[in-house]
Amino acid sequence: MDLVVRSPRLPAPGETLLGGPFETFPGGKGANQAVAAARMGARVTMVGRVGTDAYGSELRSVLSREGVDLTALRAAAGVSTGVALITVDASTGENTIVVAGGANLRVCPEDIEAVAGLIRSADVLLMQLEVPLGVVSAAAKIAHASGRQVVLNAAPAQALPAELLALVHVLIVNASEAATLTGLPAGRDPGELAGALQRSGPRAVVVTLGRIGALLCDASGCRPVSSVEVEAVDTVGAGDAFCGALAAMLASGVPLDEAAQVGCIAGALAATKAGAIPSLPTRDAVGRLSRGEVGW
Repeated sequence: MDLVVRSPRLPAPGETLLGGPFETFPGGKGANQAVAAARMGARVTMVGRVGTDAYGSELRSVLSREGVDLTALRAAAGVSTGVALITVDASTGENTIVVAGGANLRVCPEDIEAVAGLIRSADVLLMQLEVPLGVVSAAAKIAHASGRQVVLNAAPAQALPAELLALVHVLIVNASEAATLTGLPAGRDPGELAGALQRSGPRAVVVTLGRIGALLCDASGCRPVSSVEVEAVDTVGAGDAFCGALAAMLASGVPLDEAAQVGCIAGALAATKAGAIPSLPTRDAVGRLSRGEVGW
C-alpha cells in the first residue's frame, strides 16, 4: 500500500517540511506491473504474498477487480502487507520512496516451485526486486529453461549475480538504478551505462529516462525510444506502467522496439494522474495517445 504525502518540494536530509494532503493508494511494484499489463490486454497471474491485515485484503480486492489471477497470491500470517512511504514534489511530480517489504520478504523458493507450471506456460515472466533475490533467480531459471521471455525490472537496485543476469532477456532500469548496478558514477551517459549492463549478461537493456523516453540496447546496438509530451502530476507508477505495458506487448508477439515505444507512452500517461494503480492507462488510452507512432 502506498502512503503518499504531497509537499512543496522534496526535503533535504534532516529537514522537516509541512506537507499535505495525505492519501493512500494500492501499489507495490509487482501489483502495479500486474495491473499495468492487464489493462494493456494481457492475461496476468500475480505471484507473491500479502499480510492478513486490512491492506492485504484491499490489495486482493483491487487486483481481483482488475482481472488479475490471484491463484498464486498467498497470505503471510504475523507480518504486515508491504507498504511504501512516498513523498511527491507538488511542483514537478518527482518523488522519493522508502519501502517496508513486510509480507513481500516472506516469498520463498518453495512458493515458486509450487507455481512452476504457471511459469512454464506463460509467454513472459515479469519480475521486480521487492521480493528476495533467491526467489527471482528460481523463477528466472524455470522460465528460461522453458524458453520463456524473462523481463527483470531491477528495482529497488541491488547487486545482481552474473548467473541471474545471464537468464534475463530484457533488463529494465532507470538511470540511477543503472549506475548502482554497474558501479559507475551517477550522471554518466545512459549509453555507457546500458552498454556496461548488456555486457554483464542480459540480451537487451532498457534504460528509462523519464520525460525523454528510454534507451534500448541489444545485439543490434543502442537507439533512443521517444516518449510523448504530457503535463506530469505524479510520477509514482510511471516506471511500472512502462514495465507492464512492455511485457504485455512482448507477450502478444510485438517486437521489443515497438514494445518499448508502447511502454514509454504508457509511462507518460501514468504521470498525468495521482497514485500508482489509479494512474495506470488502458490499452485504448495508450492507442489514442500514440498518434499512429505504434501499431497493434
